[in-house]
Amino acid sequence: MDKNEKWLQWAVELQSIAQAGLTYGRDKFDLERYQRLREISAEMIAHKTEISPEKVRDLFCGETGYQTPKLDTRAAVFQEDKILLVRENDGRWALPGGWVDVNVSVKENTVKEVKEESGLDVSADGIIAVQDRSKHNLPLYAYGVCKIFVLCSLIGGEFTENIETTESRYFSEEELPPLAEEKNTPDQVRMCFQASRTKDWKVLFD
Repeated sequence: MDKNEKWLQWAVELQSIAQAGLTYGRDKFDLERYQRLREISAEMIAHKTEISPEKVRDLFCGETGYQTPKLDTRAAVFQEDKILLVRENDGRWALPGGWVDVNVSVKENTVKEVKEESGLDVSADGIIAVQDRSKHNLPLYAYGVCKIFVLCSLIGGEFTENIETTESRYFSEEELPPLAEEKNTPDQVRMCFQASRTKDWKVLFD
């Protein structure tokens, strides 16, 4: 999906309006209208993509309350000017990371995800960037995502088998493997390299 496709922006906005209406509305007839509006937004996504209606409803209509972006952390761990990437089950590579759990902080989540996906122990030392995913990654999602890139230091550990990744390895900037670009693009990985080499790095944000 192209980032500039207006129909997707409209569908996402309709979903947001409908979710807010379902949260704050009181009139039962208005609530029915908001529910139908939400269903229509999901049907638009399903019609224009290869995602099943059931999957769209799970992703698009599963939340309650005022709609806000989800948080995703990505850890940048370096060793001798090489960055740590983990190999996912589909063979592509990514910075260790994932959704921020409700009971942990951004810092705690970053450390946890590195441990789960690579077996390594790290400290989370600073923020590299806070990005609106829709401005940097494809495909577009039907909900907002705020991506937080975190500069980390290696403490110890070694790769252990897990259900999310099959391998971890360090790569130089010139030898990046095929990336899972919905999670991290070459530009985002290069940004992490730049941050690691810059003494007084200033956090980038959209």
